[in-house]
Amino acid sequence: MTTGIAERVSKDSHVQHEWSTAEIVALFDLPFNDLLYRAQQVHREHFDPNSVQRSTLLSVKTGGCSEDCGYCSQSARHKTGLERETLLGIGEVVSAARAAKEKGASRFCMGAAWRGPKQKDLEQVAEMIRAVKGLGLETCVTLGMLQEGQAEQLKAAGLDYYNHNLDTAPEFYGSIVTTHSQADRFDTLDKVREAGISVCCGGIVGMGETRSGRASLIAELANMNPPPESVPINNLVPVPGTPLADAPPIDPFEFVRTIACARITMPHSWVRLSAGRQEMSDELQALCFLAGANSIFYGDKLLTTGNPEAGRDEKLFERLGLTAV
Repeated sequence: MTTGIAERVSKDSHVQHEWSTAEIVALFDLPFNDLLYRAQQVHREHFDPNSVQRSTLLSVKTGGCSEDCGYCSQSARHKTGLERETLLGIGEVVSAARAAKEKGASRFCMGAAWRGPKQKDLEQVAEMIRAVKGLGLETCVTLGMLQEGQAEQLKAAGLDYYNHNLDTAPEFYGSIVTTHSQADRFDTLDKVREAGISVCCGGIVGMGETRSGRASLIAELANMNPPPESVPINNLVPVPGTPLADAPPIDPFEFVRTIACARITMPHSWVRLSAGRQEMSDELQALCFLAGANSIFYGDKLLTTGNPEAGRDEKLFERLGLTAV
């Protein structure tokens, strides 16, 4: 049954299939080579298999977040040694965006450690968006939960993407976050969609969830109508001082399977190889690209955790024959 569904998605992907967790578990359970072959077929139907979109992420306001997300170094509830910082000035943001563009990034993402933005903060972020758009870059922000009217203000400033991840499976969510629900996240995503902003929404694996939990997360993402235009798949970076500091690492092949299942179930989405890439070998990253990942975060840092240096990425792209979008 799963084989027929996957083939139909590849050949007739303008019809959105409603994926069950059981169907996605069946994909995960396929022999590794069969799963990658299927993912590569779907990928080639909709994308240039040798092109990868590069985004740069800048923390415009670091630390002091009131939420208790168990993976996050920026929560004020965790003792990670991270200092609370104020919102960056627009000059600093423009300088970073210009440098990112010069290094080959096509999208510039700005993140702020808030439960949600206050109006005065939102107005400053809107100025940043306008300035970065003026450089010819796509813009993305992640600001937490939005109130009524805020998504429209971001749209008016020219925002292209809003990032708000589902993080993990609904049945596992309460084990990771208790200060808000996953339904709160969907509420913000609905506001973003209604404002006409593209959605960047994915999750984190390696937080102790089961394979069924990973499948459940992918089902939630794939069954959004429409699915997110951009789907970041993050491999947990355990941060000392957080509740997940000692989480055992996910098996590398299981991570590749997660990428492949995301590609098969969301054939039109950019699937981004996100956090945790610094710890990945070049060979593992190559398998992820083969499995359908076609976007990366590009630069030295992801908010507060490390990321491969741009020079390493340039060499990897050259070795694999990849070109930047």
